Amino acid sequence: MDLSLLWYLLSILLVLVGLAGTIYPALPGLGLLAAGFLLAAWNGNFVQVGFWPLTTIVLLAVAGMVIESVASLLGARKSGASREALIGALLGGLVGLFFGLFGAIAGPVLGAVIGELIARRNLPQASRVGAATFLGFLAGTVAKIACAFAMLGVFILALLF
Repeated sequence: MDLSLLWYLLSILLVLVGLAGTIYPALPGLGLLAAGFLLAAWNGNFVQVGFWPLTTIVLLAVAGMVIESVASLLGARKSGASREALIGALLGGLVGLFFGLFGAIAGPVLGAVIGELIARRNLPQASRVGAATFLGFLAGTVAKIACAFAMLGVFILALLF
């Protein structure tokens, strides 16, 4: 069996798992996607997909990961969250990763609400902070999905042209 076929199959698997990871927060979706594209380009000796498309793919992956990481915090901050709520959102996000998809979504929200309650003891404000954190999470997820499709588009265009 040709070894290059195995490398292409592995790159396809990485891309598929990476695409799933854009939806499932516990998987490093954009990193796996970039790794799959890099492996496919390497396997093709960088003939069709070279330096500039791969650089663009890596930059999109990094941008998507940064946006995803800060989106919930920016949502909370936009609602006037306290420092404790921002720390709570960050810690809740980290702890939530251990509890699957629900934990990855609920963790930052609950962390922000608890932090805000500790700081201000004001349930309506804590609820606003929690809702804004959730909206930030959704915006980050949409941005991450957009980056994933842009990465896919760059790779396909490099293959075609």
